Amino acid sequence: MGRTAFKRFQLPQLATTAIELKCRSSHQRQLSLFRAFLLLFVSFSCCSSPSPFVVFVADRDIAVVLLRFSYPFGGFSLFNLVSFMSVSTIPVICYYNGQMMRTKTDVTYEGRKAVIAPMDIPIECTFEELIGLIYSKTNIDKRRFRLSLNCKYPLRSGNRFQPFPIRDDSSLRRMLNLVNTTSIEEIELFIEVVRVKGLLNKSVGGHVDLFVRDNYNVAQPDYDCGPSSSPVPDIGANGDDEDCTDDGGNDEDVDNECNENTDVEVDEHASSFGYFTQILENEHGIYVSAEAPCCDVSNHPDEDTLDESSPFNFHLPPTPQFEHVENLDNAVASAWTPWVPHSSGYCGGEFVIGQVFNWKSDLQDVAKIYSIKAHQEFIVVASSKKLLVLRCKKAEECNCPWKLRAMVVKDTSLFAINKYAGPHTCVNPCFNRDHHQLDSNLVATHIKSLIKAQFTLTTAAIQASVMERWGYQISYKKALDGKHKAIRQLFGDFCQSYTELPRLFLGIEQSNPGCVVIWKTCEINVPNTEIFQRVFWSFKPSIEGFEHCRPIMSIDGTHLYGKYKGKLLIAMGCDGNNQLFPLAFALTEGENTDSWGWFLACIRNGVTKRTGICVISDRHPGIMAAMSDPDLGWAAPSAYHRICMQHLASNFMTRFKDKILKNLVCRAALAITERKFNKHMHTIGRINSEALQWLEAIPVHLWALSHDGGRRYGLMTTNISEVFNSVLKGARCLPVTALVQLTFFRLNGYFVARREVGANRLASTEQFTPYVDAQLQGCVVKAGSMEIVLYDHVKGLFHVKSRRGRIHRLNLHEKNCTCGKTLIYGFPCSHMIAACQHRCVDFHLFVEGYYSTQSYYNTWASLFHPIFNEDEWPLYDGPTIVPPDSLQRMGSGRPRSTRLHNEMDVREGKTSITCGLCKQPGHNRWSCLNRNQL
Repeated sequence: MGRTAFKRFQLPQLATTAIELKCRSSHQRQLSLFRAFLLLFVSFSCCSSPSPFVVFVADRDIAVVLLRFSYPFGGFSLFNLVSFMSVSTIPVICYYNGQMMRTKTDVTYEGRKAVIAPMDIPIECTFEELIGLIYSKTNIDKRRFRLSLNCKYPLRSGNRFQPFPIRDDSSLRRMLNLVNTTSIEEIELFIEVVRVKGLLNKSVGGHVDLFVRDNYNVAQPDYDCGPSSSPVPDIGANGDDEDCTDDGGNDEDVDNECNENTDVEVDEHASSFGYFTQILENEHGIYVSAEAPCCDVSNHPDEDTLDESSPFNFHLPPTPQFEHVENLDNAVASAWTPWVPHSSGYCGGEFVIGQVFNWKSDLQDVAKIYSIKAHQEFIVVASSKKLLVLRCKKAEECNCPWKLRAMVVKDTSLFAINKYAGPHTCVNPCFNRDHHQLDSNLVATHIKSLIKAQFTLTTAAIQASVMERWGYQISYKKALDGKHKAIRQLFGDFCQSYTELPRLFLGIEQSNPGCVVIWKTCEINVPNTEIFQRVFWSFKPSIEGFEHCRPIMSIDGTHLYGKYKGKLLIAMGCDGNNQLFPLAFALTEGENTDSWGWFLACIRNGVTKRTGICVISDRHPGIMAAMSDPDLGWAAPSAYHRICMQHLASNFMTRFKDKILKNLVCRAALAITERKFNKHMHTIGRINSEALQWLEAIPVHLWALSHDGGRRYGLMTTNISEVFNSVLKGARCLPVTALVQLTFFRLNGYFVARREVGANRLASTEQFTPYVDAQLQGCVVKAGSMEIVLYDHVKGLFHVKSRRGRIHRLNLHEKNCTCGKTLIYGFPCSHMIAACQHRCVDFHLFVEGYYSTQSYYNTWASLFHPIFNEDEWPLYDGPTIVPPDSLQRMGSGRPRSTRLHNEMDVREGKTSITCGLCKQPGHNRWSCLNRNQL
């Protein structure tokens, strides 16, 4: 507690008793004041006459408390207390280089590069002086950025806070007075930096403040005020609509409704490579919607939570001149809207004559959002490159005067509003399930930021996002069209991507030499033009790393769901830690004997010459034919073909429709010993002899683990390929250039993460991978309870009796055990470990080298190198590649699935179908009786 000094003196006009209190904190000040009151009471009890007292608290500030006492009926009462604060500066903590985040109860400031700067603000400081202090303190360029200030303001009910905008001297005074009126000792000031956009900025929905003079020279925008609309001379405001049509009037397109099928403009100079790298960098981030129930970002806090001194009783919502529409991308994708909450048929934000927009499309998007917010609809009266005229859809029915007319500013791409009549006066606003202005173009603008964050966004999620944003349920087709247009805006055109694909590979090979790219095209009669047929690619780190993997390769194919059909063929390896290892990819016209043979030939000629590789796949006829072709280099003994147990069981189930038999087939395939295999096959034959004959027609070494000979290392399915297919599932609807980029960045992510794991295990002197370590530890525990009998110490012959009484014979010199696990998996079984411990032999010597930590590190040691900027890529001087017309999907809407469905696609125990409208089982939404009522 601070030092308390007691002094008694008389002022000239007023007799007083003073107590000086020196404190370091508010808590100490309160204790000292209480102590002072006790001293005053003691002092007063010694006085013969009442006199006023004054308490001075002196430290950084001085608090003066006037106490006046009297003696009614021989007693004493306190009837007046006045307190105030007198300071020279106010401590303020400034936050900048981040973003203010608001929840229901608090306001925080977040950002990776957020900076905290303490400042002492003079109490007589003006708003302009504060702005100057912040610019000088933070070194923010005032010519390029303007500041948005908000302080953390406490509310009366509970420990709750609201953001209080600081815009003028009055709001600044209220902020500085928080130190006097509350227990806050340091004010938190949140600074948000807003870039001053250039006049010809091509951002979607960009709205700039212009003053267009007679010579159409544009003045500099005012940085000190928000993006309100400066007045613009009426361009033809006094004339009729026909008089305002310029030389481009012949191109005028007059219609009565918005063109839903209008093509999305794609910036020819924009690079999809830049968008894609940004998406991959932010892929693991979390998309947070500011519209969530736990986050209130409006300027209208609950009235019952505000006290009388709260600034929100006097704070008005944003001005109606589209205060935050200079960047429509943010206005559409975020929870902040430039209008106040609307009532039926009325929207608080109105257009004004003189508003200028960067592009015609920006004005159209803002008009659409305006109509959606007001639950009104408009029609296009006239639309050309230089003119846009809109009027209310119910103008004739309800005599609504709403009409907007805008023209292009001469020699620019800017559009200025020169006539406007509003707001709507319609008495019957539109409350349909869908909105005419909520077209696929606006949906594409809305979900573009969502696609950037997660390009696997489903159509149902888009419908839900639009519903939450605007309250309308759009159709599946409109959501799908919006997604396609957003993809085109971000990643480019599907057809053009085939033309750009050769140069993309040149850019990858430029920074990553050693990559293998093999093309197959068809010549046509058009000069210097060829039709795309196939392309194969494999990256150098994959080629080098596969030499240290186990000799296993899983191959599979998956469909493309973009504008063009096709198949993506994938080859996957398996490292020493039982993880997938991406090896090679190919885009082909489909799965057939020729395409699979070409794919495997590319792997053999360009990727690996290893012999004895075990290739696991399904029973596709093309794969079966290619693997048996000796000219391709995949026939035994160069390679060994095995089929996936899951696909075999699925085919079996499709044929015989018996789950019990299917389970017996899986048990027979997984059986390690021939004894168990024969037992399960005998059971299948007793139940269904035809099923047994069907299985016996398939060579047993292709699907039974007991007859495999240790080729497949216990891998019975193509799951490693299926897993990577699921990783690429969202990208299979993207243009082919984006798909190739995704494989590059995905592989780099795998290599970086697992290279670090391998380096850490090498540094900690771990001998084997985590997968093998876990397996060996389990075998060591089992070996402790086994009985060992030695027969020949020279040849290492033993028999080992397990805890269950089963006897296994093993030979240490031949690394063989009758249980078969050592041969199958490549590391010693529990019986071999027991024999090694009996003879004091190190059982780690029986682990294959693929499982060592050094091999694991070497598998992922090769590096991917960053791709250069697109303008630095080598020029492509070959023929122009165009997609084949035969692969283009006909019609619009959801593409029809080309997958051959079988019982693997049917969920066991699946419930009956449920209606999406009434949520009742037994029918769908199309046959629902309540469809017209909902």
